[in-house]
Amino acid sequence: MEDKIRCKWCNLKNPKYIEYHDNEWCRPAFDEKYLFEMLILESFQAGLSWECVLNKREAFKKAYDNFNIEKIIKYDENKEKELRDNKNIIRNKLKIKASINNAKIFKEISNEYGSFYNYLKTYTKDKTYYENNTTSPLSDEISKNLIKRGMKFVGSTIIYSYLQAIGVIYSHDSECFLYKKEEN
Repeated sequence: MEDKIRCKWCNLKNPKYIEYHDNEWCRPAFDEKYLFEMLILESFQAGLSWECVLNKREAFKKAYDNFNIEKIIKYDENKEKELRDNKNIIRNKLKIKASINNAKIFKEISNEYGSFYNYLKTYTKDKTYYENNTTSPLSDEISKNLIKRGMKFVGSTIIYSYLQAIGVIYSHDSECFLYKKEEN
């Protein structure tokens, strides 16, 4: 495992990061619960490193009822305070409020399209994009629509990271052992 060359961003001293890089990042995963979890986690990344969020992922799962959207959309002021007081997660008041708001909009989109992935496919056309940027016309377009629908902390950079996380955008460095080119 140690002799493999990985993407430059992967902290080789952090087993969670290596595990995420090797077995999750850029791999297609379109299960509704996973899509929701990653959208919530990516929104907490705004202004922080992904490693910071990843290190707190298990605490987020516990604090957010294992990302059960039906419970999260019903969170009230008492639950918001509980989350703000939870030292194991990122306690940014605006991000916590946004996560609850975004859960409601995620559910509305899922209901409208049959699933959140069906919504994403209206933009992606079920295609995998092979690129390594921080934003793209695709992330710009999805971000604008989500913001128009009322979501917060879903700027183009966050959405680009989200699309990488769920495997719509494949971005492993050319030196990385997981690198592959676009298939024709």
